[in-house]
Amino acid sequence: MSGAKRESHVSRATLLDDRGEAATGEEFFRSRPFLDAEGVTHTLRIGVGAVELLAPLIVRPIPGGDALDATSPYGYPGLSLRQSAIEPGAIDFSATGLISLFLRHALGEPPLAGASERNVVQVADPELAPKSRMSDRQQIRKNERRGYELCIVPGPETTAEQRAGFLAAYEQTMRRADAAERYFFAAAYFDRILESEQTWLALALAPGGDVAAASLATRSDGFLHYYLSGTADSHLRDSPMKNVVAALVELSAELGLPLNLGGGISRGDRLEEFKRGFANREQPWRTSEIICDPGAYAQLSAGREGEGFFPAYRA
Repeated sequence: MSGAKRESHVSRATLLDDRGEAATGEEFFRSRPFLDAEGVTHTLRIGVGAVELLAPLIVRPIPGGDALDATSPYGYPGLSLRQSAIEPGAIDFSATGLISLFLRHALGEPPLAGASERNVVQVADPELAPKSRMSDRQQIRKNERRGYELCIVPGPETTAEQRAGFLAAYEQTMRRADAAERYFFAAAYFDRILESEQTWLALALAPGGDVAAASLATRSDGFLHYYLSGTADSHLRDSPMKNVVAALVELSAELGLPLNLGGGISRGDRLEEFKRGFANREQPWRTSEIICDPGAYAQLSAGREGEGFFPAYRA
């Protein structure tokens, strides 16, 4: 954040019970369907002079007492306005009643100074020369000859059968990855999200018509996001997800938006390497870890300070 203009006056943060304050129909990660699906409970409001920055939050009780902390919903929700970087230390969080706050930023320069680089995401940018590996192109063409078909359906137009096929492929993928329980979303989660006009379901259909692979794509904050995806166990050998990603690269070019493919679980792993086959640039994704009540945080975190998890008391 070197060279960025920083606010010197103290700003004030408040917590609003109305979770809809941060909702905007134009940006998926702050849309009503997404906030509802994620169970957002409050809106964080930071007043900076005459400007307000708004962020959706999930406020949670801290086990063992009455204290509260908060986290952003999944994905890239960020803050509703961008401006010069504000020092978190110049913001008075006392009125929120929170012990700590974990904020996931939208892609790009965050409005809070000192944000942590959480991951590096792979991006297929239509402004740059496209990239694809010969092996990927060969597999995509082979799948087409075998009878695989691609369709991209706007979220509100998806059928119950298409959503069920996507959910089955997604859950099988999460089981193969031994994913944490929080990544297993119920059908109602996807039903609500796909009500947003900022969503699409990209489906690779096997010759028999069943869903072989699928991705839920979303438009938010200047990107098309490859959000949640999965491949059915029975079609893994054909790698139909390559067809899905190639179709989303084409959609992003039609929309004039870079496609955020996300990153890997860890830097340089197989998932990141797969995404690199379609990406022509990468960029960091950042988060802010804010201690709102230093005294209470230190007391709750005693003995866990060196574990590298935020907040430390939830390590």
